[in-house]
Amino acid sequence: MAVRPARDTHRYLSDTSDVATRLPQPIILIRGFGGLDVEDEKRVAYQGFNDGTVYPQKRGENYIYEGLVLRFLKSGWKYQDATNVVGYYRRPVVDFPTTLPPRLAAFPKHFFSGGKLVVDPGMALSLLERSPDPTRTLWVFRYYDLDDRRLSLYGEALTRLIEFIRALATIEGAVQPPKVNIIAHSMGGLIVREAIQAAYPKQGRSAATCINKVVTLGTPHQGISFQVLRQWLAFEAADELNHFSPEFQANKTQPTAFSNLSRFFPPHRLLTVVGTNYKSYGTKLASILNRLFAVDGEYGPTYNRSDGLVKQAFAQIPGCPRTFVHKCHGGEDSLVTSREAFEVASRFFCGNVRAKLRLVKAKVKRGLDWFGKSEIFFGVSIKPRKVDFDLFHQSKEAENCYGPFQTPDLSDSQLAFDWADSDRLIWEGWLDTSEVTSGDLVLRLEFYVGERDSFGIGFSDNVVFNKQYYVRALLGAQPKLFLHASEEFAKQGFVPNAKDVMQKAKNGWTFTIEDTGFEAVLGIELEVVDQVES
Repeated sequence: MAVRPARDTHRYLSDTSDVATRLPQPIILIRGFGGLDVEDEKRVAYQGFNDGTVYPQKRGENYIYEGLVLRFLKSGWKYQDATNVVGYYRRPVVDFPTTLPPRLAAFPKHFFSGGKLVVDPGMALSLLERSPDPTRTLWVFRYYDLDDRRLSLYGEALTRLIEFIRALATIEGAVQPPKVNIIAHSMGGLIVREAIQAAYPKQGRSAATCINKVVTLGTPHQGISFQVLRQWLAFEAADELNHFSPEFQANKTQPTAFSNLSRFFPPHRLLTVVGTNYKSYGTKLASILNRLFAVDGEYGPTYNRSDGLVKQAFAQIPGCPRTFVHKCHGGEDSLVTSREAFEVASRFFCGNVRAKLRLVKAKVKRGLDWFGKSEIFFGVSIKPRKVDFDLFHQSKEAENCYGPFQTPDLSDSQLAFDWADSDRLIWEGWLDTSEVTSGDLVLRLEFYVGERDSFGIGFSDNVVFNKQYYVRALLGAQPKLFLHASEEFAKQGFVPNAKDVMQKAKNGWTFTIEDTGFEAVLGIELEVVDQVES
């Protein structure tokens, strides 16, 4: 674990800096595809980001989740209405307004003229008069208000909104303009990539100097596996649907293809949140088609492996961090309405500890029938203390465990559901110790090892191993990590045994989990993140 002192920095990063920060930055929320007729969507003020859900199995604060907008408001962010900030005009606005209020003179002139996408002076003045803390502002980018269904236009409008937010912060007294953090649902993530990979390069600028981090929720980065619905939809949505095509996204000659992201933006600053609960998605036809239109390595219709609309594999970008949430693509209890999305995103933006969990070695001690097609799957779910929601979820129901393996040491090289990197990385996530005592960090890890016989000849669907452990980290100059099999450590006066202490390794610590059917050594890495990240 690298423990480094925080650097002395300006409150905001300079415009020329392409590094990230975990300090608070303005947040932009971007919704997904609006369907054929978007008039009803235009009337939805917060674009669905205020929708929440009730968890009957929870109690206390975890019982009701009110949606991303309300959750951020309660966490100290100030909502700003971005509805009419950037306006779209059928003809270019050529003449600079001569009657602008004096307070708007500080804005660049090209904000208000010179093209079809211009800033509305009245909205700009209104926002100046409110004088919010620019680092704690929350914006909803309502791109369908532009009345022109082209992703290129959406990308340009997003860059203009970001430029306006940064200029507003400077006028309000920021030493340097802040970057923005973005949470984008479904097609909203494609719009962000359009800005990163097309609009900013067209302007001769790097998106990394303006965008801090991005979280995508169920975005079809690699397309949607089934394309039969494209023939049923109206022509005005053709450009949006074209970006959903796997062929479009796989075309490396297309600058906005997913494989070209790293040319324009640091991949480690884009987190893909992948939904896994296809069963709760309201559009059952999409779930059926996802089973019929399997992607490479899924063994045909054996698995669904989607959030109901987007395949788990297609919601990811190789090289970018990922996490799994057991929610469906959209609806009342989905990725965009989930408490998990808020917890994961807020830690990715502002967390002060980066964690990695790896499999070092393993041994399956039962199962693997001599006949049939016996396969082993390995997974883990991770919860931080005081938040009863998974930051990372794998399970048999989610169909996202690593495997299938056919060797007892889980060393198969040809996998359908592969590790997060070549060194058997299970999970990479961000944690926040700002509200815990003396850097006392606790994670609950629930491990699952299961056996499946796809031919149904042997004892299929056996549970080989299923057990919970608690990882406790006492951070500081000399950090110590402990592994506990129960919550006894939480009792006052508890003194850990020598066997509870994890072994220090080259890049972190190792610990062992075991039972009658399975044993494994895992490695955990923790790194305290500076205010300014590399």
